[in-house]
Amino acid sequence: MSTYDQVEIEDMTFDPDTQIFSYPCPCGDKFQIFIDDMFDGEDVAVCPSCSLMIQVIFEKEDLVCYYDEAGAQPPEPIAVAA
Repeated sequence: MSTYDQVEIEDMTFDPDTQIFSYPCPCGDKFQIFIDDMFDGEDVAVCPSCSLMIQVIFEKEDLVCYYDEAGAQPPEPIAVAA
């Protein structure tokens, strides 16, 4: 999978109400990625209007301050029964 660009998390906009990071797309819309998806290891933000994708550069520890800003907690791991 190829991405349009790599973007540092600090360059993205975080909305604490929706818990979504966004970044302007050349098509005029915005790349978007949900904080919980990032916490689970996803690093690709997708533009809903075109086929472009960006890779978000971040460390899992970076997300803590954004969870605090949103007044939320990271998702708990799901226990899998053997």
